[in-house]
Amino acid sequence: MLVQIANLLSLDVVAHINRVLGQASWIDGRITAGHQSERVKRNLQLPEDSPAARELGAIILAALSRNALFISAALPRRIFPPLFNRYEPGMIFGAHVDNALRGSGNPLRTDLSATLFLSNPEDYDGGELLIDDTYGCHSVKLPAGHLILYPATSLHRVNPVTRGVRTSSFFWVQSFVRDDAKRTLLFDLDATTQRLTHRLQDAPELLQLTACYHNLMRM
Repeated sequence: MLVQIANLLSLDVVAHINRVLGQASWIDGRITAGHQSERVKRNLQLPEDSPAARELGAIILAALSRNALFISAALPRRIFPPLFNRYEPGMIFGAHVDNALRGSGNPLRTDLSATLFLSNPEDYDGGELLIDDTYGCHSVKLPAGHLILYPATSLHRVNPVTRGVRTSSFFWVQSFVRDDAKRTLLFDLDATTQRLTHRLQDAPELLQLTACYHNLMRM
């Protein structure tokens, strides 16, 4: 399931993040790549323990906690602290699958991957995020402040940037519901129940649908 979350961040917040990133020191993005990914990854990354990464990551986590669509789609149990990358002309990230586990000590299982676009599409050429699933290849290039959420099991890549600079934040989610198909069914049920609530108000059938949702969650 691919879910687009529009306007996760306001334009003012995006502008603040980009000002901070514009003053930051970037390093080789391969520092966080796995064995397979490092062979196809050519970009820059903000050091994950830098003050800028921690400040901006906290802003994004706060926005996620307030976003009902993200919570319904991801059912987040844990979120890996957001990271930040930068693609300049000629930079690319070839086809890869994200590592199953992230972090040390008590690692997070990566059920979902997320990319939050921080550059507007007109500011750069190329740089599309390409995600493969059973329905084919999906090309994603969203306005700044918009997020795409997709299964971490997906084969994906970033096309070469040929003009301008592409900046984004990326992170992973461990969900309360590990299986993507089951999580998709719960998402559809939740969305349908919410739409019916606006039309039917206090109809007793809504209580039954809500009970089904929560009892499926328990399973």
